[in-house]
Amino acid sequence: MRAVRVTANLPVADIESARTFYTEFLGLSDEQFNLGWVASFASPETGAHVQLVTRDADAPVDSVISVHTPDVEAAYDEAQRLGYEIVLPLRTEPWGVRRFFVRAPDGNVINVVRHAD
Repeated sequence: MRAVRVTANLPVADIESARTFYTEFLGLSDEQFNLGWVASFASPETGAHVQLVTRDADAPVDSVISVHTPDVEAAYDEAQRLGYEIVLPLRTEPWGVRRFFVRAPDGNVINVVRHAD
């Protein structure tokens, strides 16, 4: 698998309540998307970024990071071949991403994702 970007998925109780800290104090003022339960913020100058997550709307558990890859199908096949636990099977979500969740040997759940072009 080839990771091209890794994004922290920070758990928050409410995205709107957390927004000011991340946008004004940390300078992540560019809201890349906001689905109500997950929102992504980035710095327009540096590209630093984070996702705030209240609870994944379509998965049994929340992930700690999102690993972006250009070939999510190959990553899924590799995870299965290596015997890693698939927590959420490979699927295309209504909001335009193709993803799956895999559990790392340390117990962390990773969202492996490819955004639609």
